[in-house]
Amino acid sequence: MIGELRDYLAAISDLGRARALLAWDERTQMPPGGAAARAEQVATLARVRHERLIADELGRLLDGAATETSGLPYDSDEASLVRVARREWEKARLVPSELRAEITRQSSLAEHAWVAARESSDFSAFLPYLERNVELRRRYGACFEGFDGFTHPYDPLLDDFEPGMTTQEASTILDELRDGVRPLVAAVSERGEPVDDSCLHGTFPLEAQERFSREVVAGLPLPEDAYRVDPTIHPFASAISSSDIRITTRFDESYIGTALWALVHEAGHGMYENGVPPELERSPLGSPASLGFHESQSRLWENWVARSRPYLAALAPRLRELFPEHFADVDADQLYRAANRIKPSLIRVEADQVTYNLHIVLRFELELEIFEGRLELSALPEAWNARMSEYLGVAVPDDAGGVLQDVHWAAGAFGYFPTYSLGNLVAAQIWDAALEDMPDLDERIARGDLVTLHGWLRERLYRHGNKFMPKELIERVVGGPIDVSPYLRQLNERAAEIYGI
Repeated sequence: MIGELRDYLAAISDLGRARALLAWDERTQMPPGGAAARAEQVATLARVRHERLIADELGRLLDGAATETSGLPYDSDEASLVRVARREWEKARLVPSELRAEITRQSSLAEHAWVAARESSDFSAFLPYLERNVELRRRYGACFEGFDGFTHPYDPLLDDFEPGMTTQEASTILDELRDGVRPLVAAVSERGEPVDDSCLHGTFPLEAQERFSREVVAGLPLPEDAYRVDPTIHPFASAISSSDIRITTRFDESYIGTALWALVHEAGHGMYENGVPPELERSPLGSPASLGFHESQSRLWENWVARSRPYLAALAPRLRELFPEHFADVDADQLYRAANRIKPSLIRVEADQVTYNLHIVLRFELELEIFEGRLELSALPEAWNARMSEYLGVAVPDDAGGVLQDVHWAAGAFGYFPTYSLGNLVAAQIWDAALEDMPDLDERIARGDLVTLHGWLRERLYRHGNKFMPKELIERVVGGPIDVSPYLRQLNERAAEIYGI
């Protein structure tokens, strides 16, 4: 029976991966005229996959496989497959197939409307699509009343990205993070001695940026034949399989940081997906455990590795060769300080490691207000701008730089934003564990040895795939629950080093 179950679930996985390929193509290669037809195509795939997922036949296979695997260890592949697939089956059966298809269809259409609205900086043009997305997500959330302890309308949305975490738990964690970060931002501001990051700004020819980016990815422990890199409006990474990783990025002619850190961020996602064992492929176990864990790896490689002193010291000579007018007189220490400057900014994806979390808290709080019925969507730009002023002291010049800067709400991905900061917290805990096991990690990175860290992560985290709920996995990986304090300690240590506070 377990063999039949594997075969049945493999087809469901294939449908999901095929849809991911269409979504990647839609954002990177598809001509704009294909939008309407593509929306129908992805909706059809979503509906067919959902119908297969909720079928009574799957329930029968799960029951039979549960009997077969009842004596196996909890963490065995077989027992884990039955346990994880059953939760997914039970949750999916609460959602009508047509609702699932309509959510997918409207998200596809809304993304294209968002691109146009962002280009013209016109929130009103996007508002009808946003209203439809929220309406559909409200209907979706209502399907889960009473499921697995859900008590808040946001719980089902959050659970899609961070299984087992409640809205109350996320709120408590993010409140503690917000209240820990704001004094640090204030202390840096009061210091009054800004770090010079002018070397990262100016004019950087796009051709040289693309060459630099290819070299950066080639230097990461990601198999050469397992990925490709393409330009897009909003960077993302997608796994068509563990050996077919689609990394996307964007280039800003006036800022070299996007070509470096956004790319390493997405490659971090790719390394996690690539590190899931092949034997878990084409099953519910063949992906990372949650978006929080996924983000822990993108953020770890972006901020703990690619913004570290040893990594940047090794990278500095190549930057001088490619962009001598910017880096000829910049030494490794100056580059490190520039890469870690703390300064509130307008755009989330360009924010420093400290203030980034305030961007996330802002979005999370607005999402809660929307789904609690406390914020009308027409008032969202005003609420956004007010929160940006309160948390970051930044004035928002227009909708494109404000409420329209992210693709997530166009994609219907409510519940996604909290996982970025959860990922930061998990990354900090994992980094502490890595340093405990590898005290010479900085020296290894300075020598260009990223393989050792990658191997440690593969053994400690990647090999588990999606076998465990996030709360179980964090215990296995670092020996305790998710904790804000290691991250705040690390942020304060780096700020003390750079700013002397």
